[in-house]
Amino acid sequence: MVTYNPKDWLKLIIQFHKSDTLRILFFSLVSIGLYSAVIVYAEEHYFHINIKNSTVMHSILGFVLSVLLVFRTNTAYDRWWEGRKIWGNIVNNSRNLSLKLSTILIHEKDRIELNHLIRNYVYSLKNHLRSKYIQAEFIPTDNMPLSKFEESEHKPNAIAKSLYKKIHNLYQNKDLASEHLYFFNEELKSFTDNCGACERIKNTPIPYSYNIFLKKMIFLYVMSLPLFFGSELHYTTVPITIIVLYVFASIELIAEDIEDPFGEDENDLPLEDICNRIKNNLNEILN
Repeated sequence: MVTYNPKDWLKLIIQFHKSDTLRILFFSLVSIGLYSAVIVYAEEHYFHINIKNSTVMHSILGFVLSVLLVFRTNTAYDRWWEGRKIWGNIVNNSRNLSLKLSTILIHEKDRIELNHLIRNYVYSLKNHLRSKYIQAEFIPTDNMPLSKFEESEHKPNAIAKSLYKKIHNLYQNKDLASEHLYFFNEELKSFTDNCGACERIKNTPIPYSYNIFLKKMIFLYVMSLPLFFGSELHYTTVPITIIVLYVFASIELIAEDIEDPFGEDENDLPLEDICNRIKNNLNEILN
């Protein structure tokens, strides 16, 4: 995730980042500029087309398209923000569980193993959402050796099962009382709930028909601008068409970029930083 100062207007205006939509759309902007210039030239010298009230119709269509783009952006940002809230819950629940364990568990070996299990769950969830496997981020434990972890198809579920198993073993060994099982249940359950919430966001994209319709609308609207505006605005139509494409297409690109918040793009959630923060919290609390 990009870290920046939102109050530094000058730097934000003049800075061109590799994720900036101007870089991505540069070829399209040049192409639409040339297309507009050709259309205006043809209208000026050959066809002499004069459509009355053409700007009124395009103003109405532009308003409708703007409403659709606002809805598209809000939908994408809602997914991004919901993902951030879910990972905020993971941070809080891991802290709450570790605080409870630190006050009840007597043996240091048990605290260390549970520390590793919680840590493994957080990192495995991050990698699960990115369809990756990073062995270096996994710490083997008695309840979850490396071989068992590698064989698991759904690694967060496997670690969650080991967490429950470890708590049950502590109860059988009389290190925990029966009331402690209820004491830990909410935090243990929350790991799987949060995993399911993340999977719901990741596996439910924006409906295909809506996505393709919006892209077609942007394309048709921009391509028709020189045809209707050229006779009135002449060559001023060229920069206007470029600006309109840049604005509308940038909004769509930004929405595409943030609608899957668990990836590794620069505008996605900083999952590595969140996981490292949880790891540091666990080490401090369960030390």
